[in-house]
Amino acid sequence: MACEICDDTGWKTIEVDGASRVARCDCMRESAAARLLAEARIPRRYQHCDLANYIAYNEKLTKALQHATRLAEGFPVVDRGLLLLGPPGVGKTHLAVAILRRVIATRGARGIFYDTRDLLRVIRSTYDPVNQTAEMDVLKPVMEADMFVLDDLGAEKTSEWVEETLNLIVNARYSAQRTTIFTSNYEERGDDITDPDSLLFRIGYRMRSRLHEMCELVDLDGADYRELPPNGGVDDLVTLWKLRSKASRKATLPSRATGQARAQIKERGGDGKADLKWSGGRAGSSS
Repeated sequence: MACEICDDTGWKTIEVDGASRVARCDCMRESAAARLLAEARIPRRYQHCDLANYIAYNEKLTKALQHATRLAEGFPVVDRGLLLLGPPGVGKTHLAVAILRRVIATRGARGIFYDTRDLLRVIRSTYDPVNQTAEMDVLKPVMEADMFVLDDLGAEKTSEWVEETLNLIVNARYSAQRTTIFTSNYEERGDDITDPDSLLFRIGYRMRSRLHEMCELVDLDGADYRELPPNGGVDDLVTLWKLRSKASRKATLPSRATGQARAQIKERGGDGKADLKWSGGRAGSSS
């Protein structure tokens, strides 16, 4: 169906100080945003993610949402991106994708999303002689995008090639002062590079130094919403979060704590006093 305003010409007539002028029709901006979103490589599972449907039920999640909103609203006049840290299931990817979608839709930004392991897999595939894709065909969009989301940093097994490849990407974006959002399940634990559960161990000193200058570090803490029963609600999520905190905030809930939380939810009828409506259900938003 043709646009009712411009009849698909892409131009509309407006009045300025009593004189008729032409301007780009809204349908052109919407079409351009839809094209940019399609090119951003956002996985289907996360395409619903928005700042408006992110559920912040404790102080750290509320602050993370505030950081995300500030970045989305301020882009492109922003100094730094974000490094979202926290255990699985607290919504890091949800926030990262929500920011990316917002700046594409409202600013016409060129954005791109990659899971770290998937990005490295795609780059490796270019080394196959039967593959017609060159390494720079993959790297150039990542390095030059107005906003880049690199999800699950540190998930790939460390090696010299992995470190050099990721440092190449990060350094290119650092030098060009392009906004980047990282998420990671690994914690900042000082300068002990021997701790395999630390972010430093996974990415090395050089990249960590770049990230500290490129990004604001934001710690998220909460329950793993994937543990939430189908009919669970916000109150049940809070229960799971408190049990996780008691279990020394480990990356996954111990089986005893998980069973205890589910038992408490079952005793309350499993109806979830407040429907969470976390888009995407049990495996919806992010890691």
